[in-house]
Amino acid sequence: LGDGDRDRPRLSFLTSSDTGGFSVFPAPDGLCPTAAASKVEVFMPAVVEVESGDTARIECNFYIPGNGSYTYINWSYIDRNNRVRVCHITGSGIPEESTDCKGRLSVGEDKALSISRVTAQDARTFVCQVGAGSHGVGENHTELHVYREGEAPSHARLPSPHGSTLCSRFSLLLQIAQCVSRNSFPLPNITWHKNGEQLQPEEKMVKILATLTRESSGLYTVSSTLFAHVTRQDRNSLYHCTVHYWLLGQRRAMESQKVNITVFYPAQHVKLHVMPSSTLVKEGDDVKLVCEADGNPAPVFSFYKRELENSWQDLSSLADTNNGVLNLHGVTKSSSGLYRCQTLDLDDMRQLEKDVELVVNYIEGVRVKMEPSSPLQEGDSVRLSCDAHSPVALDYQWRDEKGRKVGEGNQLFLSNLTFETSNNFSCKVIAPSVPGLEQSKQVAVAVQGKPRIVAISSPLYVRQDEVVNLTCKAIAFPRPSVHWNVNGTAHEYIENQHIASNLTVRVNHDLLRAGAMCRVSNALGVSEKHIQLLDQKTPESKGVIIVAIIVCILVVAVLGSVIYFLHKKGKIPCGRAGKQDITKPEARKDKIVVEVKSDKLSEEAGLLQGANGEKRPAADQVGQSVVRC
Repeated sequence: LGDGDRDRPRLSFLTSSDTGGFSVFPAPDGLCPTAAASKVEVFMPAVVEVESGDTARIECNFYIPGNGSYTYINWSYIDRNNRVRVCHITGSGIPEESTDCKGRLSVGEDKALSISRVTAQDARTFVCQVGAGSHGVGENHTELHVYREGEAPSHARLPSPHGSTLCSRFSLLLQIAQCVSRNSFPLPNITWHKNGEQLQPEEKMVKILATLTRESSGLYTVSSTLFAHVTRQDRNSLYHCTVHYWLLGQRRAMESQKVNITVFYPAQHVKLHVMPSSTLVKEGDDVKLVCEADGNPAPVFSFYKRELENSWQDLSSLADTNNGVLNLHGVTKSSSGLYRCQTLDLDDMRQLEKDVELVVNYIEGVRVKMEPSSPLQEGDSVRLSCDAHSPVALDYQWRDEKGRKVGEGNQLFLSNLTFETSNNFSCKVIAPSVPGLEQSKQVAVAVQGKPRIVAISSPLYVRQDEVVNLTCKAIAFPRPSVHWNVNGTAHEYIENQHIASNLTVRVNHDLLRAGAMCRVSNALGVSEKHIQLLDQKTPESKGVIIVAIIVCILVVAVLGSVIYFLHKKGKIPCGRAGKQDITKPEARKDKIVVEVKSDKLSEEAGLLQGANGEKRPAADQVGQSVVRC
């Protein structure tokens, strides 16, 4: 067809079926038999693609002029420029028994050649030849492409036995890894990547060597080895390979796992630091001096401390020289100083060193001064001063013996001292810039004086022959002793800086009459107090007194009610003109004088006198009510 005919509708062609019949097949793109064709034309696909193990089907469509029939069809393949026949079909449509058209090969009714369980060896050029007697012979060919997706690429071998360890000391191309792709078809291609970027061969930097092996199955095994120049910057690099191959007309790729290599290189820098931070170290802390070098493998570490006259004390015996750690337990002021870490590279014997200053913060010399220092008496005043030494700023707090804060600053002034004033005060010295750094110092503030009796059990109501406890409590410094002027069983105890004594005695007539005397004494004086014992009446006497009081209250209430009633009736006109003599003989009949006397009140007064031992005036013993109206 000419170029101008390509836009025409495409035609379909027929192949012989039975006794001159034809089956329809599409004409290939751009090809169509002309009306004047005078010989056999054969149409086949240029390429047939199939995956290894599947069945390949190669079609052979042909045209015979004049609706003629074929006399034979030969299928063959080309091997080293020679044709090898695989199947011969006569005009009857039945393959000859003597041909190789058996086993994995078969020809269908449409004369297409099928190859089952395709292998890599089947990747050849197949030829279909059609003979049609007087119309001659026509043929065409198809290339059979066989694909096999190989196994996932693997790093078959890394530098060993020391793993992926490389040395960057010399300008050499070192083997990084080897990538292997097995049993693939057609031949794959392997590329190398570093940190995701493809590597290209470069003189003195990158070299890639590949080997190819064709297995007996016809599949390919490809290995690729990467050589590269490495530096310390490659210690974190990741390498992988990618296998590229064709499958069914598409380009595909498989990546291997990423691997990291260990690069050996000498140290260039050394760091030495204190843990925790040097500015926060205090006495008693555990301190680590950590030495770090940027070489691989890590060098050997040594530790030293500078002594007097610029000499150095070797502390390596106390350190972990492999990991570069020096442990100092419970540091003190003397632990302060200049420390040095020294590294030694065993390959080139190169030494590096680094110094650090360790400052151990401390508080020492805490002392408290009391002014005046002479013995103190009750009512005196005293000034307490606290002082300490430290390389950092200090704060001061004062606390009493119960832990309560009573002041701040390095001085505490106490005035009007008493025995109750806390005996012990503490000065707490704190370093605010160093958490946890503090010390305390106690001082005793002793207020001296003769004893002061603060409590006695007096007066005490008792009965004859009753066993009672007499209590006497005092305070003093120096500690006093307590004595009684009567016999009994005494028990002493301390209660809140006070000394207390309980005396157990039986009440007799003499004790009831004279009472008891508590005498407290120390080296500075004596104090004593009398305990009065009162006879406690029987319950009958108490009942009489209570009844008398109730009767008196009732009489007064009744009298008040009568007066109020008469006033309301108008019988008692009351005024404020003045007082009238109650004994006036001319008193009018409508004026009422009421006088109430109670002998019982006198009796009650006598009872009360007996109860408390006091005498009352006669006027107080008689109750009178006088109302003038």
